[in-house]
Amino acid sequence: MLLDLAGLSSFADYFVIASADSERQMRALADAVDEVASTHEGARRANRPLWEGRNEDGWRLADLGDTVVHIFSVEQRAYYNLEGLWQRAREVVHIQ
Repeated sequence: MLLDLAGLSSFADYFVIASADSERQMRALADAVDEVASTHEGARRANRPLWEGRNEDGWRLADLGDTVVHIFSVEQRAYYNLEGLWQRAREVVHIQ
């Protein structure tokens, strides 16, 4: 899911929210984000690690500047419910 937070947030314009069925899938999604981010100038903020969280904890977060990527296990995604928290955001893309 891609949420447009422009006008709602001072720290990001977009949230990407994804679910992973396993630690292996979470790692693969994070690797794909790393690959795309490495090809785009300015995607990473200076002096900040790209990823927060751990696969085994069921969540990962990447701060790419204007876009924040969240990868959750199915259980953690339901627990944190970012879609509900940011329900005023415009849904740009929703893939199931």
